[in-house]
Amino acid sequence: MTVPLSILDLAPIPSGGTARDAIRNTVDLARRAESFGYRRYWLAEHHFAAGVASSAPAVLIGLVAAATSRIRVGSGAVQLGHQTPVAVVEQFGLLDAAHPGRIDLGLGRSGRRRAEERPPAPPSSEARVVDGLLIPPPFDFSALIKAAPHLAFQASLLQQPGAETPDFADQLDDVQAFLAGTYTSPDGQSAHAIPGEGAEVELWILGSSGGQSAQVAGERGLPFAANYHVSPASVLEAVEAYREAFKPSGVLAEPYVIVSADAVVARDEATARELAKPYGLWVRSIRTGQGAMPYPTPEEADAHVWSEEDRKLVADRLDTQFVGDPEAVADGLRVLQRVTGADELLITTITHDHDDRVRSYELLAEAWR
Repeated sequence: MTVPLSILDLAPIPSGGTARDAIRNTVDLARRAESFGYRRYWLAEHHFAAGVASSAPAVLIGLVAAATSRIRVGSGAVQLGHQTPVAVVEQFGLLDAAHPGRIDLGLGRSGRRRAEERPPAPPSSEARVVDGLLIPPPFDFSALIKAAPHLAFQASLLQQPGAETPDFADQLDDVQAFLAGTYTSPDGQSAHAIPGEGAEVELWILGSSGGQSAQVAGERGLPFAANYHVSPASVLEAVEAYREAFKPSGVLAEPYVIVSADAVVARDEATARELAKPYGLWVRSIRTGQGAMPYPTPEEADAHVWSEEDRKLVADRLDTQFVGDPEAVADGLRVLQRVTGADELLITTITHDHDDRVRSYELLAEAWR
């Protein structure tokens, strides 16, 4: 079964480059992706990262949609814990008004769990291969304990003082009510998001585990995006939880799943491996709590002295990145699609040089067809 390919872009800032370079590259890649035949182009939301320019996905979506004509453009994902539902609906209502029928509103929980919520059962602590797909051990978040105060400080800057994030399911219900024009407060007052009400946006939920995001997406009958590229250990758990919770809705009669993957493609494996070499150092910068560093060159990656602790920190991400010539990567992605039952794949490719990133997407699209 050949399923559509889509793109998730973080607007990476290359070492020696600027945010202006990253945004220019994103717009250029989106134009090219449309000509290559990708179905949708999503922009991530990341904050306090020296190597990522996608801090305001709605703004980037507007730029990308204006530069393209057919490809769907959306968020992967708006971190709903940092904004109110009405603000999000108004932003995406504006986007839909300017680019009707092309906008996806992907929502995520911003990585914050309410104190009273019980976390989902952890995946197996052992690496396993499921019908050809590597499912690595889960990432050990204890490595981020030293950075916890700094991360908490950064999170506090994204909200008004004293603000508390409501339950994700409640926020999602409010988003849907504002889009439908049916929002009513607990005391019976109504409010309308203009623009936003009646917008033809496609609503998505993104999640990394079988927890609340997957369950809410299923219960509301919405499409779900599962993160193999961020949390490969729990992708099967996430997809299974979504499908088990799924109830048909006015949006979907059956579950619809998109699964993400990291990939780097070149004409031959040796070149692809060289282009992918900086990825481990970049992931290390994220997982040590520094935030994504400007994406290194292969030479800068070679200069890093790796400790055993470093290697363990990034092993799951490196082991599940699809790197190689076009057919090899396409074959690996077919395994991912088959094992997860994905209806669509969402590809993230980062290289230091923009031309290499564009070429990677082009080669993959050709091999996939």
